[in-house]
This record gives sequence, C-alpha cells and structure tokens, in this order.
Amino acid sequence: MKLKPEIMKKILEFQKTEIDESLVYRKLAKKTKGENQKILEKIADDEVRHYLKWREYTGKDMTPNKIKAFFYSLIATVFGITFAIKMMEGGERKAEEEYSLIKGEVPDAEEIIKDELEHEYSLINMINEEKINYIGSMVLGVNDAIVELTGALAGLTFAIQNTRIVGLAGVITGIAAALSMAASEYLSQKSEGGDNPLKAAFYTGFAYIFAVILLVVPYFLFTSYLMALALTLFDALVIILLFTFFIAVVKEKKFTKLFLEMVSISFGVAFISFLIGLLARKFLNINV
Repeated sequence: MKLKPEIMKKILEFQKTEIDESLVYRKLAKKTKGENQKILEKIADDEVRHYLKWREYTGKDMTPNKIKAFFYSLIATVFGITFAIKMMEGGERKAEEEYSLIKGEVPDAEEIIKDELEHEYSLINMINEEKINYIGSMVLGVNDAIVELTGALAGLTFAIQNTRIVGLAGVITGIAAALSMAASEYLSQKSEGGDNPLKAAFYTGFAYIFAVILLVVPYFLFTSYLMALALTLFDALVIILLFTFFIAVVKEKKFTKLFLEMVSISFGVAFISFLIGLLARKFLNINV
C-alpha cells in the first residue's frame, strides 16, 4: 500500500510509541500482582501487537526506549502505578485522535483505536490501587498543613516579627496539628472500614510533618522575618504545584483550575492572617 509521506511519518511515530509503551507496561506489571498484573501484561501484549501491525506498513524494526521505561517505573515507585498509568493515558488520548485522522487510509487504525479505549477502561478500574489510598492520606496531610500552617505563620510573623520565636511556634503548632490530623484520619478510615487505618494515619501525620518542616525551615535560616515569610510562601507554592499536579493526573481534572483554587484558599488564609497579626500587634501592643 502506497501511503502519503505525512501518513507514513505518523505511522512511524505510532510504531515507536507502541514499542516504548509495551516495555513500560512490562516494567509496571512487575511492580504489582493479581488482577492488576494481568491487566498490565495484557496491555503490554496488545501494544506489541499494535507495533507489529504498524511494522507491516513501515517495514522497520525498532527498539524500546529504556530510559522512558525507567522513568515511568520510577514514577510508579514514588507515586504509585495508577499515577504512572494516568500519565501514560494522556499520550494515548492524543494518539487516539491522530489514529482517527488516518483511519480512512489505514484500515488497521480503527482496530487499534478500539484496543486503546479498552486499555483506558481497564486502567481506570485500577484506580483502587492500595498505594493510591495511602498517597491520598499523605496528600490530605500536606493539604491541611499548607492551609493551616501558612496562615498561622503569616499571622505570627507580623505579630511577633522574630523569626526564631515564630519558627519555634510553627514547629510546636505543626507537630500538634499533625498528631491531631493523624488521629482524625485513623478514626475516619476505621469508621469507613479502611484496610489499614493505622497505616493511613501514619502516612497522614508523616506528610503533615514533612510539609511543616519545609514551611518552617526559612525561619531558622533568616533573621529577616519578611525574607523568611517570602520563602515560606514560595515553599507553599511549590508544594501546591506538586499536590495539584498529582490530583489532576490521577482524577483526570483540569490542572489550572485546581491549582488556582488551592492557591487562592491557601494564600487567602495567609493574607487574612497577615491582617490579624498586624491588628494584634497594634491594638494589643505586643513587642518581642
């Protein structure tokens, strides 16, 4: 079959993507077991089959990208297999649209589109991955730490204007809040019949304390309370960025909307706390 150069170029891209993703799914399959492993192995087999279909048109052999496979394997280790899969899905959706453009000239494209849609359905069913539940607890801890502690530090900064005292107050407040949050998560998981409420509570508390450390450290590095507060707000922005990216990928939501919403809440609370701190310092006549 004689194909247009632009169509052949697209097929070569599809062929390379299929062989790359087959290796990624093989790597991910080794990280899990049971039904999830079977689904991932089936997807890997289908990707190889798609690769062979495209090879019939191109007549070229290709080798998978091991760096790409390592990258997604690392992502799966840190954030969970579901997160890594959802990142892969983003590329597959784009591929499905491009397949649709060439299916009039390449009959096999329609069959591959159907397979890709089945993959997506199977992958969505994997969203109940255990590790995701614990990462959800960690995200909960980080989220609460940002909203609560950023506001508290902002208020204390302008009320006290002494970085060491503000930092110490932040550590004490943060650890107390982390223990409270962990206890709440334990009770919540237990009442909802969670698989391991104690482990969920541990991850929530750990994540909260981790966020506390990032937010409080600037107060022990700088004597300027404005510099310390600026760096704390920057740290909060980075944490929010990572947090919203994770949620946007796993839940398939708009990143920009989530990010702006989270920033508005966190920095809105911080701004209100600024005002409270200034008013407290002025009317209570506090000087440290």
